[in-house]
Amino acid sequence: MPQIKRSTLTVAALTAAVAVAATATGVTLAAQSSKPVIGLITKTETNPFFVKMKEGAQKAATAGGAQLMTAAGKQDGDNAGQVTAIENMVAAGAKTILITPSDSKAIVPAIQKARAAGVMVIALDSPTEPADAVDALFATNNYKAGQLIGQYAKKAMGSKKAVIATLDLFPGHPVGIARHNGFLQGFGTAGITAKTADQVSTGVACAADSFGDQAKGQTAMENCLQKNPDINLVYTINEPAAAGAYQALKAIGREKDVMIVSVDGGCAGVRNVQAGVIAATSQQYPLKMASMGVAAGLNYAKTGKKVSGYTDTGVTLISDKSVAGVTSKDTKFGLANCWGN
Repeated sequence: MPQIKRSTLTVAALTAAVAVAATATGVTLAAQSSKPVIGLITKTETNPFFVKMKEGAQKAATAGGAQLMTAAGKQDGDNAGQVTAIENMVAAGAKTILITPSDSKAIVPAIQKARAAGVMVIALDSPTEPADAVDALFATNNYKAGQLIGQYAKKAMGSKKAVIATLDLFPGHPVGIARHNGFLQGFGTAGITAKTADQVSTGVACAADSFGDQAKGQTAMENCLQKNPDINLVYTINEPAAAGAYQALKAIGREKDVMIVSVDGGCAGVRNVQAGVIAATSQQYPLKMASMGVAAGLNYAKTGKKVSGYTDTGVTLISDKSVAGVTSKDTKFGLANCWGN
């Protein structure tokens, strides 16, 4: 990863800056600098997906002459941390805030206050509820990402009867619902569309929440295997959960007769596709989301024009074992376009 001169503030730093005085470092810098101020708030600081997103935002901000402020929740689901970050970025003079919402509903009042103050707010990766709570959304089509791995699994399973486990995100999150439902629709479950609001359970032998975490994914897989030892197809919300599922299967000697499909396209996940741990994954592009968001912020600063609506940042199925009728790229492509270590 290239070394880039950073001008960023964590949630703690932002909080301290605003708490000391209204003219503290963050506010004064924004007020005195001719550079447009753009904020980026991610769900966590540690997930490689968000690390890459931050890298992309910083690179675009540096190239465009903007000052980038960054913040993140302490863990996935930390709405309070994201609310604090929004408030402090507004106080520090940010005119555009890019956010990956941890809680799609609870974050809305803070976003509304920011927008009322003239800030353009763009959701990255995850939509808010309602979707028009933000000015725009730059994200993967998560329903399509699920569809692709569902279609792949259906073809790859052939005539073999599927006993499905789904290792999901957590209840009610729109990204988790879209990927889960897309997978089932792609696999052939009837009555599901991109507008289906609730998570469908038809045809699923075991559904468990992994919170997108490897250790929790392993526990979820262990619990599903206890519930139904015949599981032979596993959908996971992301690749860390897939890695956890694989460890659970390996511990009982079943890693070679259970297919795992997933979503993300991080470098570790693509290497797991290459190694046969994951059969196929849908790759998404966090750097593109972030760079597009910064570009929109720069344009808003120059012209006063806000972006609106949804922009699909693309998704590609990655597998080294292609199947007829489902378009995919191999892991060479995946590794050339992946993120993380």
